Amino acid sequence: MQICGVVQKLPHVYDMDKYINDIANNALHASYEVRKLSSRQKNAVLKKLACLIDERAGELKRENAKDILYAQENKLEESLIERLTLSDKVIQSMSRAVREIAALPDPIGEVVEGRTLESGLRLLKVRAPLGVVALIYESRPNVTIDVGALCLKSGNVAILRGGKEALHSNRALVKIFHEALFSQEVISSAVTLIENTERSLIIDLVKCKKQIDLVVPRGGSALIDFVSEHSLIPVVKHDKGVCSIYIACDAPLDMARDIVLNAKTQRPGVCNSVECLLIDSAWPYTKELIQSLNENKVRLHSDGEGIRAFGERKIVVEPFINDLGFGHEYLSLDLNVRFVPRIDDAIAHILEYSSRHSEAIVTQNMLLAQYFIDALDSAAVFVNASTRFHDGGCFGLGAEVGIATGKLHVRGPMGIKDLTSMRYIVHGKGEVRA
Repeated sequence: MQICGVVQKLPHVYDMDKYINDIANNALHASYEVRKLSSRQKNAVLKKLACLIDERAGELKRENAKDILYAQENKLEESLIERLTLSDKVIQSMSRAVREIAALPDPIGEVVEGRTLESGLRLLKVRAPLGVVALIYESRPNVTIDVGALCLKSGNVAILRGGKEALHSNRALVKIFHEALFSQEVISSAVTLIENTERSLIIDLVKCKKQIDLVVPRGGSALIDFVSEHSLIPVVKHDKGVCSIYIACDAPLDMARDIVLNAKTQRPGVCNSVECLLIDSAWPYTKELIQSLNENKVRLHSDGEGIRAFGERKIVVEPFINDLGFGHEYLSLDLNVRFVPRIDDAIAHILEYSSRHSEAIVTQNMLLAQYFIDALDSAAVFVNASTRFHDGGCFGLGAEVGIATGKLHVRGPMGIKDLTSMRYIVHGKGEVRA
């Protein structure tokens, strides 16, 4: 058994195919070992990992500073730099998430269904690991820990391919993860970082169908489309978040204001922040809400009709910043706004422009809220709550691989149970089929 390892050294150009195949083959062989780990072993690794994250916070921040400097020198978007930063708060949240994952019940071997057949055979349907999961992501180095921990707890092996903007941070985090694995004599290739960040290598990775069981792209539309186009392996998409909030005509001002401000300003550079605000034309508190948004430096955008409608109420709204219009994910303190005459217009708008990530309604009418829920097809619909709650940690999953916007095989926060499959275990007493 390989116990201790280092992140793969970068190969020469002519070795690229071998480089990726070696990683995939090592991961496959590691999966044979990882699937046999006991809950005690997995939890011990995770507890050690959480302690190491806390102990090495200074080292992590120093490596992260190199990535932030690179991002600034290359004039990357502020939202990306914000997601890239390993602040004290983010580091603490990483170690807390790992401890929460360790405390969760082990899903492997869980009996989902069981019965005795007419033949006398005892049939059990149980959870089993997927095997090898490849995650392709941008910016967020905390994902390295979240996904590695979730994969280990669910008996899977993780191949991690982050972006070049987070390379120093990801190296430091995987080094710590390997130390935690080594402490329990667990094979180091249970978690592997691909250091080469050339996009062309992704093509080789997503064609390793014999070794890799699932590919999860998490990032912008260009990355999602690229992976989906080239992959020979099943893909679970974690796409952009064009999230909407509808303010019904009976919504209380204080509630509406608190929800919208939290959804837009608490952390604007994440996928569950609101990007479009739909206001019922008859709602009497539009000016007060807009004033609060202006005070929090939120910039409002709309189409020509919307600009005129808000202008009639002496509210300044700017044009869209690109051709995507209402379908744009800003990830900043920019917000699309629109008046709608009735709830059906709000629903029609969401069905046309939303990415099916998160939507919310603010109303005191629960029949209206249920109508809103039933009419939409998004991964999460909130009633009188901020879209920012659409998160694995908030949903009690410890952390998440990401928030899936597709329909197969998972929607919403992807936690440890979503990293499992089902298989049948059959117990008999010598039965044979006639």
